[in-house]
Amino acid sequence: MALELKNLSRDAENPLEAIQSENRAPQELAVVDGSTPRARQVSSVKDLAVDDADGPIGLNSSDVVSELPRLSFVNNVVQPTRSQLIKKRIHFAAFCWGHFMLGWNDGSAGPLLPRIQEVYQISFVVASLIFVCTCIGFLIGAMSNVYLSEKMKFGKILVLGGLAPLVAYVIQAPALPFPVFILSFALSGGGVALQHAQANGYVATLDHDPSTRLSIFHAAYGLGAFTAPLVATQFAQMRRWSFHYLVSLGVGGINLVLMVLVFKLRSKDECRKEIGLEPTEKGTSDRSAFRQIFALKSVHTMAAFTFMYVGTEWLDRNIHNPTSWRRSGLWIYISSGFFGGLMLGRILLLPLNKLLGLRRVVMLYGVLSIGLEFIIWFTPSLIGNGIAVSITGMLLGPVYPLAISLAGSVIPKWLLTGSIGWIAGFGQAGGAALPFVTGAIADGVGIGSLQPLLVAMMCVMIGLWVLIPKSRRAD
Repeated sequence: MALELKNLSRDAENPLEAIQSENRAPQELAVVDGSTPRARQVSSVKDLAVDDADGPIGLNSSDVVSELPRLSFVNNVVQPTRSQLIKKRIHFAAFCWGHFMLGWNDGSAGPLLPRIQEVYQISFVVASLIFVCTCIGFLIGAMSNVYLSEKMKFGKILVLGGLAPLVAYVIQAPALPFPVFILSFALSGGGVALQHAQANGYVATLDHDPSTRLSIFHAAYGLGAFTAPLVATQFAQMRRWSFHYLVSLGVGGINLVLMVLVFKLRSKDECRKEIGLEPTEKGTSDRSAFRQIFALKSVHTMAAFTFMYVGTEWLDRNIHNPTSWRRSGLWIYISSGFFGGLMLGRILLLPLNKLLGLRRVVMLYGVLSIGLEFIIWFTPSLIGNGIAVSITGMLLGPVYPLAISLAGSVIPKWLLTGSIGWIAGFGQAGGAALPFVTGAIADGVGIGSLQPLLVAMMCVMIGLWVLIPKSRRAD
């Protein structure tokens, strides 16, 4: 008697090819005796057992099971193997380092800005063009991401995104003439935008409830943004101040190596298959991804929300620094304290996030942050400001990963990566445009006058959060 197992793979590394999960069509087990085929439908490994060895098929369950790879089932759903779980953690760790690099990149410019003004003999407003160029690069990267996601493999986009910042750091390290120096920030912004969008889209679909993993992932950003100012401050006092970007080159080099070795220039579905996940959903519309994304109200609402959030984040860590602190360099510790709080908030507040739910908890964090801003506004204190800014960073920290998690539940899966790219790119515009605008205002009327603007922005941010749709639009 011959046994044929149709559509069942013997590769234990990929058990999803061996037996599909319960929400897929059942496989067929055909047993051929002589010239007469017999078949039965199976939905799990339990259905392969034969009740009676003397029945029409005449096989023991052990005979059938011995032909299958070793699989783990919970409620008839195939569970990943140990090897797949390890690879999943490696994928996640690689992206965490990439997000550490993004935080490092964002946290480096501020501490070096006074030295850049001194070396190039320019005003604060002109020096702030660094943020504008970063914003332009980020927006170009976000727009390109939608197109590239359809034309290039996932792993190749990650390598392209990791390579661009390296080229930028090579240009920045020798402190080339200012026009060349600031244009390199556009190149860096474009690269990190590509990797940011692809990584968020991937991590957001690793679990049924991605909020915990996304919070840890974005905490890596906070760690990078926390450490970069401390290092950049030391270089700002040196003759070769621009050599800080050699350290950045090392951070970016590790990131590029990880993207190449871990994802191996493969497609997203190939990477998901390696860790035991189903392929991503595919859309059925004939319209281009661009048109589908920009037809979604939720995308534009969330983009406006992140614009206000990132702008608020920048303002909050910069406007509470008195002139005396700026001259002495002590303001760097306020900036690092904010990012330290942001990093801790994304980890320590996870239980509260789960208890209240992401929509309610973001409202709570927003209201508490506004309360802290009023305390800072009306009771000025150097030490008090530093502590309050750190606590505000802790409260605002979970907001961004929770917003990305919400995007995964209201945006169609096949548009998620492109949508996140645009949402993040538009958010970065808030972190670039507002420093430029507020720099001009601060030069004229003083930085302390920006406190009412910050409170107003937080109120608008909460209002936009309420407007985000609660259900996914079907294509």
